[in-house]
Amino acid sequence: MLAKLGMYLQYPFVRYALMVGVLIALCSSLLGVTLVLKRFSFIGDGLSHVAFGAMAIASVLNLTNEMLLVLPVTAISAILLLRSGQNAKIKGDAAIAMISVGTLAFGYLIMNIFSTSSNLSGDVCSTLFGSTSILTLTPREVWLCAVLSIMVVVLFVLFYNKIFAVTFDEDFSKAVGTKAESYNLLIAIIIAVIIVLAMNLVGSLLISALVIFPALSAMRLFRSFKGVTVCSALLSVVCAFSGIIISILAGTPVGSTIVAVDVLAFAICCLAGRITGGA
Repeated sequence: MLAKLGMYLQYPFVRYALMVGVLIALCSSLLGVTLVLKRFSFIGDGLSHVAFGAMAIASVLNLTNEMLLVLPVTAISAILLLRSGQNAKIKGDAAIAMISVGTLAFGYLIMNIFSTSSNLSGDVCSTLFGSTSILTLTPREVWLCAVLSIMVVVLFVLFYNKIFAVTFDEDFSKAVGTKAESYNLLIAIIIAVIIVLAMNLVGSLLISALVIFPALSAMRLFRSFKGVTVCSALLSVVCAFSGIIISILAGTPVGSTIVAVDVLAFAICCLAGRITGGA
């Protein structure tokens, strides 16, 4: 098995997939803790379905670079969802459910009506559950992913204290002069970038797993925000790396394999938390 893995690692596309997978997993885990604590765990599903709808429109318009349309649409949707607080007529969870179902339905409808593809079912299934596109990345796509991922990590580190304050007590943050709306906007944009990047890795239906499972797993073991964040990042990177390796060796779907490893890690953390008396 090691010899087989060494042979695969000689190919650039395998190294590209591992690099991109690890970067996306790292970014997803950082914001995952914040989303879970703000009760916005389901936002990943909603935004991924928005991205699916935007991707359907981009494919119909024959755009060579779908990200030019998908990223702005997803970012705007994330901003609208996070700005719909308790005073909104439609609460956050209901708004996410509406957008999630509506954009998914319209995206599939548009692809059916206007698509020129000879394998529509295959295209839809690949977009929803992930595909081999993670193994066909070009150097340009890898560099783009690396730059965006580094930007996400840098922004999170620079504004860590503000994100921490907004996460736990937004009203108090406003009272002491913190521009909570600006940091919610920053969180929304970062989430949108992560969702768009993760589409090729696990597909739109499985993106929430990258966001939620590492955070929930870390919460079984640690009590502090910093401890949970660091543990979540490490778990996410290890699970993504392991999932891609297993997928390549066993010939299983990349996205589903990564999520399966995340679920297994969650079960192990729950057991470890019970034994050690963790959080």
